[in-house]
Amino acid sequence: MKLKIAKGDTVEVISGKDKGRKGAVLSLDKNRLKLKVQGVFMQTKFSREDGMKTLEGFIDYSNVKLLEKKSKKVPKAKKSSAAKA
Repeated sequence: MKLKIAKGDTVEVISGKDKGRKGAVLSLDKNRLKLKVQGVFMQTKFSREDGMKTLEGFIDYSNVKLLEKKSKKVPKAKKSSAAKA
């Protein structure tokens, strides 16, 4: 299945406890159809070295709506007069 959402796109959560929140896609798991959105579904993790950390958790692909695609426009190179000679 081809996903319409990619890393860097802006999405809005449409269901769940974070409904209405917007953020950028940080990572994407295409096999499980889950993604991480910046500032959404925060989870507390503990490690001995760093102590308590809050990190984004994975949410289901069906719970988000695409708002804005990441721009992939690449400027064209201008032809110089040296290339004509």
